[in-house]
Amino acid sequence: MSAGLVELRDVTRSFPGPPEVQALKGVTLSVPAGDYISIVGPSGSGKSTMLNLLGLLDRPSVGEYRLAGAPTNALTENERAAVRARFIGFVFQAFHLMPRRTVLDNVLLPMLYSGVPRGVREDRAREALIRVGLGHRIDFLPNSLSGGERQRVAIARAVVSRPRLLLADEPTGNLDQRTSSEVMELFEELNDDGLTLIVITHDPAVAARARRSIRIADGRLSEL
Repeated sequence: MSAGLVELRDVTRSFPGPPEVQALKGVTLSVPAGDYISIVGPSGSGKSTMLNLLGLLDRPSVGEYRLAGAPTNALTENERAAVRARFIGFVFQAFHLMPRRTVLDNVLLPMLYSGVPRGVREDRAREALIRVGLGHRIDFLPNSLSGGERQRVAIARAVVSRPRLLLADEPTGNLDQRTSSEVMELFEELNDDGLTLIVITHDPAVAARARRSIRIADGRLSEL
C-alpha cells in the first residue's frame, strides 16, 4: 500500500508541567491524497493540537509526521514555513482577513510567499474568487461582506496557491445553518476537484458530511 499524503506515526505531543499534559497520545493516522476526513471532538480533546501538528505549526514530542512521503520532524522553522506555503492551505473560524485591504488584495497575499510568479498572481486571485462565487465582490472591503462571504474569501485565499492539503478549523463556527451548508458544499466541490481536505470541528452535522469521520477524545483517535 502506498503512503498517504498525511502520515502520523505513533505521535505524542506533551506539554511540560507540572503536571505534564499529553494533548495527543500515540496517534497514528493516514490520509490518502484526495481524501476528505473530519476530526470531531469536544473542547479540550486535542483538536487544536492536532491542527497545529498537521499544519506544521508545532512538532511531535514523540513519533513522526510525514507529508507527501517526506519526513518533517527535522525541518528548520524556515523550511517548515516554505512547506506550509507550498503544500497547505488554512481556513479558520474567525476568517483572519485584513480589514483595510480589498477582497482581491486579501487573496493575493499568500502568493507572495508560495512562489507563484508575479505575472500570474492577479489572474489566479480573480479565478479563485470566481470559483467561490465572489467575482462580483473583488473590490469590496471584508467588513462590507456577510459572514458567509468573508468565509468564502478565506477559502479563496487558502486555495489560491493550489495547495495539496486544506486544513479547516471550525470553518462554520461563526455561520448560521444555511450559510454553513453552503460553505460545506463549496469544500466538497474543492474535494471533488482533488483537494485533500481535513475539517476539524465540534459539530457532528459538519463532521458527518466527510467521507471518513474520526473522533478525538482525551488525545486519542478512533474512527467512526
